[in-house]
Amino acid sequence: MYRHVALRAAAFASLTFAFHYAHAVSMNPHGIGEALIYPYYTVNKNQDTLISVVNPGSVGKAVQVRFREGYNGRDVRSFVLYLAPHDVWTASMSPGVDGIGAMLKTSDKSCTTPLFPAEGVELTSAGYDGTSPPYPADAGPQNLTRTQEGSIEFIVGGDIIPGSATEAATTRTASGAPSCAGLTPMNTADLGPANSGIFGSASIVNVGEGTFFSYNADALQNFSSRNLFFYTLPLGPTLADASSPESKLGGAVAYVTGYGEYPAALDYESGIDAVSAVLMADAIYGEYFVDAGFGANTDWIVSFPTKNYYVDKVLYPSNPTAPFEESFSAPGESGVSIGGTVCDRDQSCQTIAATRVLPYQVNTIPIRSGGGNDPSGVFGSNQLSLTITPRASAGDIKLDLSADHALVGGQYLVKDHTPMLLTGLPVLGFMAYDIVNANAQNGVLANYGGTFPLRKPIACEGLADTCDL
Repeated sequence: MYRHVALRAAAFASLTFAFHYAHAVSMNPHGIGEALIYPYYTVNKNQDTLISVVNPGSVGKAVQVRFREGYNGRDVRSFVLYLAPHDVWTASMSPGVDGIGAMLKTSDKSCTTPLFPAEGVELTSAGYDGTSPPYPADAGPQNLTRTQEGSIEFIVGGDIIPGSATEAATTRTASGAPSCAGLTPMNTADLGPANSGIFGSASIVNVGEGTFFSYNADALQNFSSRNLFFYTLPLGPTLADASSPESKLGGAVAYVTGYGEYPAALDYESGIDAVSAVLMADAIYGEYFVDAGFGANTDWIVSFPTKNYYVDKVLYPSNPTAPFEESFSAPGESGVSIGGTVCDRDQSCQTIAATRVLPYQVNTIPIRSGGGNDPSGVFGSNQLSLTITPRASAGDIKLDLSADHALVGGQYLVKDHTPMLLTGLPVLGFMAYDIVNANAQNGVLANYGGTFPLRKPIACEGLADTCDL
């Protein structure tokens, strides 16, 4: 009896807490939210990245789309996508002209501003090479090769108001396509706050090799309670524009979950810190499979979606560098200190010596013997600074992110704003492996592959009765 009473009390407390902080930014475990992060795209190794995003709701949405290159998270292509109710937008990324850079193509009829030409558009170096006034040059390479791998963001800037001119322009006509006439995000009067989310996925395909690696986009829910285009034009919303009306500091509240009984509502002065708090991990865990008899390779993708806001001192000179360690500088790096362990499946482990690595916003870690600078085995990535030598053909790996890394500034919202410090780094990623089977059948070559999210624990430092995550 007492157990049931306690459970009912806990459930009531949890529901009350969730209702009171309904606009706290959090990860949606089901993949639906107002901001989507795709931690990796690539066109290396003659691969294509296929992208889809879905509006499952009954109200149209104006969505800021942003492709970010992998070195420093600089914008290499951005536009506004208008998703009608129950609309799906799809696109593909392929190697650019002469195999340099990347080309984005779509035959989808959903409206965008600017409109897409039929031949597609190339990702551009203007975001980092100094040729575009809003974006001064940074310390990384200035060529188009830098656009060949990175990450993607979809952020709902606002819901399209029913009966507005924007709704009329984005609604399909008898021809099966919307008119897209007169669309501009400048017309903020046609947009209201986002009241529901979107979801999406990506697939990295190598037609020649017969491999297919798919993953779901990570989703942030309750990202903002306002029409973001009204506040962020002309460049449009970014992950830094998270906001919460409940914030006592004028920024955003992060709803952080971990091992504790209840999630913690942490208040931050800055929206990007709240987003980082939701993504924090003091370690990442995953598996590997590299059996030569199976022709198996494993790559880890380790992406830091908010890193540029802390290390890019050209664009954000006044932002603190923590939880990262150093500014992005020549030849285009900003390393972090990590250690860890690599084990086989029979509990035999070896320490990964503490070192400063993972210098990019999007990093690839090949699991292979011998090290070297050759492209990674699965994705053909060149953004490598760490190669992990396996203990056997299969096992597991832990990378410790807690050393010298902490996100400061959080205040526990329900405990008189007691300071709370989260250790580690804001990270997303996945493990991918492929297998080449030359003996599937006589004369038949079979390829297989799989992707699995990296697991992430979270740790905090604060008063003993508040650090419950």
